[in-house]
Amino acid sequence: MRKFARIAALAAAGLLAATSLTACANDAATTASSDSGSKGDGKGEKVKIMVGGLDKVIYLPAMLTQRLGYFDAEGLDVELLSEPAGVQAETALVSGQVQGAVGFYDHTLDLQTKGKNVESVVQFSHAPGEVEIVSNKSAKDITSPKDFKGRKLGVTGLGSSTDFLTKYLAVKNGVQVSEFSPVAVGAGPTFISALQQGSIDAGMTTDPTVATVLQKNLGQVLVDMRTPQGSQEALGGPYPSSSLYMQTDWVNSHKDTVQKLANAFVKTLKWMSTHSANEIAAKMPADYSQGNKTLYASAIKSTLPMFTKDGVMPEDGPQTVEKVLKAFNPNIKNATIDLDKTYTTEFVKKAAG
Repeated sequence: MRKFARIAALAAAGLLAATSLTACANDAATTASSDSGSKGDGKGEKVKIMVGGLDKVIYLPAMLTQRLGYFDAEGLDVELLSEPAGVQAETALVSGQVQGAVGFYDHTLDLQTKGKNVESVVQFSHAPGEVEIVSNKSAKDITSPKDFKGRKLGVTGLGSSTDFLTKYLAVKNGVQVSEFSPVAVGAGPTFISALQQGSIDAGMTTDPTVATVLQKNLGQVLVDMRTPQGSQEALGGPYPSSSLYMQTDWVNSHKDTVQKLANAFVKTLKWMSTHSANEIAAKMPADYSQGNKTLYASAIKSTLPMFTKDGVMPEDGPQTVEKVLKAFNPNIKNATIDLDKTYTTEFVKKAAG
């Protein structure tokens, strides 16, 4: 009954289509979790982690760690769950439904202004991994973020990191937040459909959606933030994005478990840095490629530069994120953020050692 109630609620919110993208990912996560539990005779430490889109390449380390068996090796029984947008993963964490969330680091700053102490414990990336795509129909009229005024711009969800970054690109280029319309379109098929139907003129998304849009010749890249260089050009510095973040109180009271999670994820990041996109793609669930293994491997290759090799927060990264959020978010603009409380390197440095 809970499942049907949730589906009804999502339908009412106009999010049912968006969840179709991650339905297969959820199935894969549940199966992988069950397998890992059986290997440990059900005695592994149980941890639930919500991911803001399991099949998004920017969050690839979550499922890859499961597939490589690194959670099992640490004696953990990790259940990976999936939501279409990072903001929903954040909600699941704060409400206590899960112990960890894989999503953008910027949520930790936003939550601090709301009295919630959350910190990144493993930093997967030093670039957003996001791409602003403009539809072919609008390509002549939208040649830079300066042209966002009066446009409908797709984001995964309102209050999501794609929403944050879209607002920053607009404000940085002289367009006020009130002068364009953000539209929640999810990712994957729902994003592509919105672009095709003209529900959005442009939008921010990640691979493998980017690769699919380009392959189908439905749009063009306007801003590419999949590399550190792209992050520097668009945002003025390294932008730590995808991460494992958790409530600080839980981290402090479960240090052994958090250390095991950090050990597993750091092993994965190191493994990724020494293997090709094809080798990484081969480890992932078969349905993630959507029937096109070559395109999926290409999407991974395009996004690989965003990942760290050691899970450590990039130097000056938190300051870049704060600058971006202060540009448009009044709650953060008028608040004093204690950046030291938004992340910790304690566990990843032990894992590396």
